Amino acid sequence: MTTYHELLAQRSELEKQIEQAREEEFTAVVADIKQKMADYNITLAELGIGGDRAKPGKPRSVVPAKYRDPVTGATWSGRGKPPRWIAGKDRDSFALS
Repeated sequence: MTTYHELLAQRSELEKQIEQAREEEFTAVVADIKQKMADYNITLAELGIGGDRAKPGKPRSVVPAKYRDPVTGATWSGRGKPPRWIAGKDRDSFALS
């Protein structure tokens, strides 16, 4: 019967052989894939690789500014967290007409 240490040694040797076989086949596999992509004009986007992965959707509309800082000219739409220049102050004095 094979001992635990002998089995570990066999596993180590097999892992080395597996890695060596993978390295030897890797270049050929990559070349084959590239050739097929060229033959059939396949792009990375068609494979779902690279490029814009975001779902195409309707573009966001731009919300017009409602408030302007008279000192810096910075604007705020009134949505989200208020900027420092308007936080805690009367917003009517910063309102655009």
